[in-house]
Amino acid sequence: MRLHRRDFLRLSALGGGALALGPGFWKEAYAAPAQPGPSPYGALSGSPDANGVRLPAGFTSRIIARSGQAVASTGYTWHSAPDGGACFALSTGGWVYTSNSEMTSGGVSAVRFDGGGAVVGAYRILSGTRSNCAGGPTPWGTWLSCEEYSGGRVWECDPTKSSQGVVRGALGTFAHEAVAVDPVGKALYLTEDSTSGRFYRFIPSAYPALTAGQLQAAKVNGDPLAGTGTLTWVNCAASSPASSQSTVASKTTVFNGGEGCWHDSGVIYFTTKGDNRVWAHTPATGALEVIYDDNLFANSPLTGVDNVTVSRSGDIFVAEDGGNLEICIITPGPNRVVAPFIKLEGHSASEITGPAFSPDGRRLYFSSQRGTTGSSSAGVTFEVSGPFR
Repeated sequence: MRLHRRDFLRLSALGGGALALGPGFWKEAYAAPAQPGPSPYGALSGSPDANGVRLPAGFTSRIIARSGQAVASTGYTWHSAPDGGACFALSTGGWVYTSNSEMTSGGVSAVRFDGGGAVVGAYRILSGTRSNCAGGPTPWGTWLSCEEYSGGRVWECDPTKSSQGVVRGALGTFAHEAVAVDPVGKALYLTEDSTSGRFYRFIPSAYPALTAGQLQAAKVNGDPLAGTGTLTWVNCAASSPASSQSTVASKTTVFNGGEGCWHDSGVIYFTTKGDNRVWAHTPATGALEVIYDDNLFANSPLTGVDNVTVSRSGDIFVAEDGGNLEICIITPGPNRVVAPFIKLEGHSASEITGPAFSPDGRRLYFSSQRGTTGSSSAGVTFEVSGPFR
């Protein structure tokens, strides 16, 4: 029997540490990385809907905004190159969806919805920044918008107010991609979109204030593919990337092309596009594992991993930058499955960005950054609703 290279890599990675740990470990280790399989939502439709979206049965899409055009009847012009986003509940029963602009002029816009999901407002919440890529929501209701260039910083914004935002320089100066907050460990985790990038942790001096604290870069110990990975942390300066700090660079691990980052139920999920992996870090134990790697199984559907979010059921939704323009789902539990959930037709020169669920978990927002023309001025922001688990 011929052993496929992907299978050999998988067996090699799992076998080294498992032999000494017994059959219980083998059961979990073999189940850990997500395998291609049927989606809990069923197959995608054979043809796209009127908006160019292929969806499982029972789901529908609508277009919320288009770059260069007014959002509904608000009179506010939607920004170009929509990127990372998140939803925030309002005391009125509605919610706000924030969306970064990855243009040189940067910034962040927001759309306000009433309790029934109707668009009732749109406005700019951050200006005067550059290349705002992804970011992350905080438990105290602000949006952290990340600048993706070598001198990039993180800006904290109130999603309900126009024209504001405060730089949080203590969170580092590098090509920021995304950030996630661990409310129990009172720490922030950050990805860096660079071939020499690191995975960072920020410990605020007085949580939840982000004005001061210690920035750290991660070192990987053990083998995350074999279930024996852990992270330890090395203090670094916030004034430059860890890779340019010689004493730090030699003690920390490269994460090639850090992308999305999200916290859910005590786990930090993040992605790296250089090796097309989805990772899971558990701060309480220090554990680090690879929960998806397209090299492990033939015909894995998820390529070009990018932004990530998690639904109420614990399903991980990963957007593609490239590939065949899908949002794929990775199911939780001991037998993880990866499968397509959404596919955009006619957007081959674009990327999917900003996946985020409404507070009630019934609507998923995301954008096609460059639409059907491949131009940053042709971005489209969607909403998908239906029977989410």
